[in-house]
Amino acid sequence: MQKHTLYLAFILLFSITSCTQKKNTVATLQQFNTAVKNAQPGDVITLANGVWNNTELLFAAKGTAEKPITLTVEEKGKVTLEGQSNLRIAGEHLIINGLVFKNGYTPTNEVISFKQNAKTLANNTRLTECVIDNFSNPERHEPDTWVAIYGKNNRIDHNHLTGKKNRGVTMTVRLNSKESQDNNHKIDHNYFGPRQNLGSNGGETLRIGTSHFSRTNSNTIVENNYFDRCNGEHEIISNKSCQNTYKNNVFYECTGTLTMRHGNRTMVDGNIFIGNNKPSTGGIRIINGEQTVINNYGIGLTGYRFRGAFVIMNGIYNSPINRYDQVKDAVVKNNTFVNSNHIQLCAGSDEERSAPPVNSVMENNIFYNESKDSIFTVYDDINGITFTNNIISKNIKPITDTGFVSKDIEWVKNTDGLLVPANSNLRAGAKLPGEILKKEDTGVNWYSKKNTAVAFGTGKKITVEPGLNTLFEAVNNSSAGDVVELTAGETYTLSKTIAINHPITILSNSDKKPTILFEKKTLFEINNGGSLKLTGINFDGESAPDRTGNSVITTSKYSMNKNYKLFIDNCDFVNLDVNHSFDAVMVYKNTFADTISIKNSKFNTISGNVLALDKETEDIGIYNAEYVILKNNSFNNVNGAVLSLHRGGKDESTFGPFLELDHNTFDAIGYGKRNKYNAAINLYGVQVNTITNNIFNNTKSLKMHLVVGEPIVDILNNNFYKSDGLEVTGDQKYNVKNLWTLDPKFKEGTYTLSKNSDLLNKGTDGKNLGLISNN
Repeated sequence: MQKHTLYLAFILLFSITSCTQKKNTVATLQQFNTAVKNAQPGDVITLANGVWNNTELLFAAKGTAEKPITLTVEEKGKVTLEGQSNLRIAGEHLIINGLVFKNGYTPTNEVISFKQNAKTLANNTRLTECVIDNFSNPERHEPDTWVAIYGKNNRIDHNHLTGKKNRGVTMTVRLNSKESQDNNHKIDHNYFGPRQNLGSNGGETLRIGTSHFSRTNSNTIVENNYFDRCNGEHEIISNKSCQNTYKNNVFYECTGTLTMRHGNRTMVDGNIFIGNNKPSTGGIRIINGEQTVINNYGIGLTGYRFRGAFVIMNGIYNSPINRYDQVKDAVVKNNTFVNSNHIQLCAGSDEERSAPPVNSVMENNIFYNESKDSIFTVYDDINGITFTNNIISKNIKPITDTGFVSKDIEWVKNTDGLLVPANSNLRAGAKLPGEILKKEDTGVNWYSKKNTAVAFGTGKKITVEPGLNTLFEAVNNSSAGDVVELTAGETYTLSKTIAINHPITILSNSDKKPTILFEKKTLFEINNGGSLKLTGINFDGESAPDRTGNSVITTSKYSMNKNYKLFIDNCDFVNLDVNHSFDAVMVYKNTFADTISIKNSKFNTISGNVLALDKETEDIGIYNAEYVILKNNSFNNVNGAVLSLHRGGKDESTFGPFLELDHNTFDAIGYGKRNKYNAAINLYGVQVNTITNNIFNNTKSLKMHLVVGEPIVDILNNNFYKSDGLEVTGDQKYNVKNLWTLDPKFKEGTYTLSKNSDLLNKGTDGKNLGLISNN
């Protein structure tokens, strides 16, 4: 009887509440504005199904804790804000649920902003089950933020944020007024989907605070979020305020680290980093005071230097607020790093960052690696760190006489496929939950998390007959992933430039290569969203127009916010000399290649350059390509440079460029009067240089200028005959005598050091320059 009475009371209360709650479905911006203006506690404003194009919403209202005001949609997934649209939120006790932003970008600095203006903020507000998908400014380096959180006591949960391609943080907490400090925000169960490498600073996925307010408390909790291939820059998460907690988040194949860039008293607890041995995947980086790192787990992390599996940095004595505070009173306990390659202590040590960690402890951690003996790198004094009961695999070299225990550990896979110790009684390492967070547990269940990127060779096969513009028509009518096959030995003539708007392969599988002649200034133009793979083709420039600045392949001359790929294999490039400055591949500013790979190909008689990746000249850490691979090629009679690769400035937030130059022959390279580099190869600021087994015959020099970070340089078994040899210059902070070592087995050649320019001069004609390495 009592249960029945309570049930009737509940029904009566629900009926009263429903009657007093106003549900308002709106179909236009004017109707929305009227509904918001008249909204009372408990009201629900519903956006009608359809596309809301070029719509800027201001949701400013005041609900109560018992009766919040809700902004939602008629059907989730069927209401989209497109074009130049955004949302501002202001007031108290609001709920925003189910919005989707796609096919456009914000006309302001923020897509979703928890403020109306500097003085009118949102408090006690919840943003849930909203989607921002590829809502990126077409100008690559025009910055904006997708979710900007102001005010206090806001919750941001179960949102889906994926595909940001322009500069600017994906989500940020701002502390630029007292009303947004000590905010007690909670960010949980969000899905942060893939973010491409930006190729510059400004690509963080989550940032809490800024350097200006970094010594101010935020008190934000970030827990149970899934970071999926967030590769924008070094800092996946950039902590720049005090007293924040990062707990039980999963980082899947993310390049970069959870970085305590500024701020003190940060708690990093129970996070899982899964690298799967992908390049540059990292874990946790500690800077500043009173940081606590406990019970975290990392596996298969390959990143080095600032993006290592675990990094403690050097700081600066009496550091300015925007630089590096010294690590003090750090607690690092019960963490596990399995088959992760780099544990970096006192990283970044230099004349400025000369303050090593003090009053810190590393205790009960496990560092296990099956194949790498030297996972620890120590850059400075570690006497300020007390090491206790850190377990290492027996092959690993300990870095102190005490504090490390070599032990064989039997490992088993848990239900999530992660390696954990079979012995659960170890007093060290992380204790994983019975089941780790899955990406399906985050974001929304009505919007797909599938990877929509299309790979080469996954579409249909298109066979093209020879003739005038037959190839143009085939590509123009193709779809992403298609393979266009040319007939062996035939000639294809183009009077039009072929636009590459999606990933496409053009190939011939015959030993007798088909020839492509082209009558326009450029044969292929890679546009935004395009990628190109070429195999087994002869490109002949004899029909190109008699004008300067021709090229076989070029990028769009407009900003490209989507990274592209270019693969060339077993191709010939000949007669690129109708006029001067005829390049094989030419790129423009504000474009970025994930990979440019040229293999098994021949380049003969070129009046310009083969590959000039140096259009970002402001020297602020922006560059044109991440991975550049030249392997098993021959280059003959090139007036300009075979390669110019430039990454200037001293910003340390990016990864590359990475260069592999292997088993190539260079003959008569660089002697054209318009060769502005005065070099056969010109490398400036390249972070990883692998230059092996090449022959330089009658060429200008190989120039290398080392700028920032700790460049890895391996130069082995290169023969310079009647060539200008190798020139290495460096920033004043580099000491070439200490940075470079010469393999004693290579005795030939004369090596001298220029006092002013740190120039390593050329070797004697016909002698091998040997091995130079700092790796």
